[in-house]
Amino acid sequence: MDHDHDLDARGLLCPLPVLKAAKRLRALAPGDVLRLVTDDPAAVVDVPHYCAESGNAYLGLEEEGGAQVHFIRKV
Repeated sequence: MDHDHDLDARGLLCPLPVLKAAKRLRALAPGDVLRLVTDDPAAVVDVPHYCAESGNAYLGLEEEGGAQVHFIRKV
């Protein structure tokens, strides 16, 4: 999926992947897409939930080399 920014949060456990994504998203322009890579099993639930609560758009999840790749569009 096309994206504008990358954030590698592998090795970090809940809630750090979401906290780092939230911090990065604050610095982005509306419409920018963040690609978040994590290996935290809880992120499958946490990232979509964060997006629903924050108003950002959750674009989906892909698997890549044993990691989860989440795509978030800043609204």
